[in-house]
Amino acid sequence: MANAMAADLLRLSIASQPKLSISYGSKVKVDRFDLLQRRRRSRFYSRPRSTPGFVLFNSLETRPLSQESTIEKPRQKSNDSSVLLDVSDMMCGGCVSRVKSVISSDERVDSVVVNLLTETAAIKLKQEVIESETVETVAESIAQRVTECGFTAKRRVSGLGIGENVKKWKEMLKKKEELLVRSRNRVAFAWTLVALCCGSHASHILHSLGIHVGHGSLLLEVLHNSYVKGGLALAALLGPGRELVVDGLMAFKKGSPNMNSLVGFGSIAAFVISAISLLNPGLAWDASFFDEPVMLLGFVLLGRSLEEKARIRASSDMNELLSLISTQSRLVITSSDSEPSGDSVLCSDAMCIEVPSDDIRVGDSVLVLPGETIPVDGKVLAGRSVVDESMLTGESLPVFKEKGLTVSAGTINWDGPLRIEATSTGSNSTISKIVRMVEDAQGQEAPVQRLADAIAGPFVYSIMTLSAATFAFWYYAGSHIFPDVLLNDIAGPDGDPLLLSLKLAVDVLVVSCPCALGLATPTAILVGTSLGARQGLVIRGGDVLERLASVDHVAFDKTGTLTEGKPTVSSVASFAYDESEILQIAAAVERTATHPIAKAILKKAESLNSSFPETRGQIVEPGFGTLAEVNGRLVAVGSLQWVNERFQIKAKPSDLMKLEHAIMHQSSSPSNNSKTVVYVGREGEGVIGAIGISDSLRYDAESTVSRLQKKGIKTILISGDREEAVASVAKTVGIESEFVNASLTPQQKSGVISTLQNTGHHIAMVGDGINDAPSLALADVGIALQTEAQETAASDAASIILLGNRLSQVVDAVDLAQATMGKVYQNLSWAIAYNAVAIPIAAGVLLPHYDFAMTPSLSGGLMALSSIFVVTNSLLLRLHGLDKSRNNKPAKGSPMPAGPN
Repeated sequence: MANAMAADLLRLSIASQPKLSISYGSKVKVDRFDLLQRRRRSRFYSRPRSTPGFVLFNSLETRPLSQESTIEKPRQKSNDSSVLLDVSDMMCGGCVSRVKSVISSDERVDSVVVNLLTETAAIKLKQEVIESETVETVAESIAQRVTECGFTAKRRVSGLGIGENVKKWKEMLKKKEELLVRSRNRVAFAWTLVALCCGSHASHILHSLGIHVGHGSLLLEVLHNSYVKGGLALAALLGPGRELVVDGLMAFKKGSPNMNSLVGFGSIAAFVISAISLLNPGLAWDASFFDEPVMLLGFVLLGRSLEEKARIRASSDMNELLSLISTQSRLVITSSDSEPSGDSVLCSDAMCIEVPSDDIRVGDSVLVLPGETIPVDGKVLAGRSVVDESMLTGESLPVFKEKGLTVSAGTINWDGPLRIEATSTGSNSTISKIVRMVEDAQGQEAPVQRLADAIAGPFVYSIMTLSAATFAFWYYAGSHIFPDVLLNDIAGPDGDPLLLSLKLAVDVLVVSCPCALGLATPTAILVGTSLGARQGLVIRGGDVLERLASVDHVAFDKTGTLTEGKPTVSSVASFAYDESEILQIAAAVERTATHPIAKAILKKAESLNSSFPETRGQIVEPGFGTLAEVNGRLVAVGSLQWVNERFQIKAKPSDLMKLEHAIMHQSSSPSNNSKTVVYVGREGEGVIGAIGISDSLRYDAESTVSRLQKKGIKTILISGDREEAVASVAKTVGIESEFVNASLTPQQKSGVISTLQNTGHHIAMVGDGINDAPSLALADVGIALQTEAQETAASDAASIILLGNRLSQVVDAVDLAQATMGKVYQNLSWAIAYNAVAIPIAAGVLLPHYDFAMTPSLSGGLMALSSIFVVTNSLLLRLHGLDKSRNNKPAKGSPMPAGPN
């Protein structure tokens, strides 16, 4: 009685909204198709006789929604709670900490991530702020506060066209290259001064080599003059080192001292003390070390130039992605709908005009010539060619394309011309979304970065305090406790305690390297995420890489994940109906469904030329089945238990066993046990038939499972399919029976993930459908296979998207995550160890017993090399990418893909 009442209520709801489509799952979506207004782009073409070859067409025409319409407009991106600021003038981890502190202090900010390498600040605002103020107002206010603290900040405007985004990135790259040229010029000037300083010591150097130069050499006498040395030091401070010193002083004045502050104070201190000593001989300081500012600035500027070059190289993978975006397109205009004749891709009356890609609309036709980048996602209307998709999917072999097949923006047409109908354009194209996701990923810090931030924040103040303490100790106590230290060259020829103390204090200032701490994580994450995008792996953040690197269990869905996701109907059985009738009823219910099984049923029904009966409404319950009204009666298609529960009349268990037996033995396929069985039930009759669905295993399923197990990662199979089918697939791919879970609902799948997490395991979930979305979202890392060039519930919920739709990319992702985090830990270990060892040595720890002390110039050189090491070590990740590319290349002499004859 209850089931009958529920059916009546369902029928009533369907009758009131005949075109209602409801989907239950992680997201509820209701589309009232009868209320949607059509948006149409009208074009009227004419070819005036007086101007042959000229085409006129009007602009975009839209009909606004009527006031009666109740459809709520989708929320614009500008109303989102996220803000992205471009922040320049950050030099080290201390700057990052200062910017983060300034932004976090705003009560409207929920969280913030600052990236030194990409020079961005990703801000998440509190929801209540969005409701009371506009995002633009808040963003401008925060940017102004950051700018006032000495870091130029500007809000990055979202929603720009594809051309504007590419232009912006190119301008940014051009600016960095111009800065690099200026940096090289400063280095050339600085090292000219260094060479002149070294000239003053030339006679000593040559004498040690056995070459004796007379004292009458005018040049050597001039360079040895203290006033000349002072002039060279002043030239270094006011010339190549001016920007560095001024920036450091201004940063200190605004309360955010950085690496430049340490170098600036060290250089100025050395110059000022030397100048006082020179101009006031009565003080008898004998503290002339004008060479130190020159040498120090020379080493620091050289290191900065090499570091900047390395940073640009670290960004080159992103630049290669951007190079895939075509800003211009050939729009095809024709006055008729006739098909081109012969091998031509264009009709006789067709014309092409070159327009910005931003002006292409869905439904427009574009022409792509051989060697050109495809500007839009679309479907081939005419032509045959092979397309290079390697930069998008990581697949090294080109893919054959002909009429009816899909192509993606950013791929390269090789052989013949193609005419393409646009299905996604501009910022909605696949390559644009990838670039946007990679940008977002590089703005998400890995949790390990918090360690570096915690150290880098107070680092500069700590070093300045330690420098002052070093001076005080050696001047007032150290030189008396250890009098032999005054015999070291660092104390000058007369063993001056003041000179010793000053040089050691300056050493401490300039040898410390907060830059290495600040760059340790973001450089590796930048290279890793960009490299992943080149391999067809879209990774949504550094935190994802850190979690994936520690995964010890990988859970797989069956249908569409371990299998190809291209099921076919292999058998049909029924109590009282023939095959075509069962398929006809089932196809009517599944007409608007997007699940692969629904598509298989529709395809089989269409092959039998079945006419679909009238259908009203549809209710989809992911992981269970679909319900609709067909010819006035409710029909359910799905799992046995779910279908059986929809109706009051229940089939006998013995009849159901006969039905399943008939399905299993209709086909002579050896893989009958792996069949998926879909049941069909109808109101008033209960279960009336069953449909057997077969799906082939992916070619790389077994090898992927094996490779993961060799890494010590346990593999699990969780599926909603029947036990026999799941067990058969698990046995084939090599998953142990104790890790096989069948006949699970989406909620039960999530339960399996949750149970493992509660026992301390780190889980990655691999899936492809809407029924996998809850598990993908719950897992430590969700991995979705993207079977089509469009967003799905699975890809929305996943942390990593496999654009190549190859299961082997799961292992590639794990390898990349482990390699990236390995570099992060190496960088952090180096940065911490360097500072822990170098600072005490610079402070003179080895001086009493080993008679060893650094000079400020040596300290500056080591500091520069420390940053260069971190960036260069991160760049070595690209060797990981080269190895992958080498492994994916086809063997020499292997045939190129070809289309059908």
